[in-house]
Amino acid sequence: MTNKQIVLIENGVAFALSFLIYMHLHFPIWLFFVLLFSPDITMIGYAINKKIGAMVYNLGHTFTFPLLLALGYLYFLQDYLLIGSIVWIAHICMDRAIGAGLKYQDSFKNTHIQRL
Repeated sequence: MTNKQIVLIENGVAFALSFLIYMHLHFPIWLFFVLLFSPDITMIGYAINKKIGAMVYNLGHTFTFPLLLALGYLYFLQDYLLIGSIVWIAHICMDRAIGAGLKYQDSFKNTHIQRL
């Protein structure tokens, strides 16, 4: 098994676990699917140029902000923070499970996992 295959499989499993946790917490299933692609709004940076596009996209596709949302949930106990965190993490894992990783500044198709 190659390193790339391991990364794809582990992210697929993490996506499935995110979905199962979301379902276990009895959040609305329809909302999961409505929000699932919302982190892709970060592609809007590519309207400016490749460098800013890659920076904005990568900020939206790292685990930093969804984990901060989870911490916010622990402090404020607002379900929408946990919903956002779980769905955001699921989105990142879904992207990485299909090989769409963090972007390099030279091309949208050049990621840290593979060239798309």
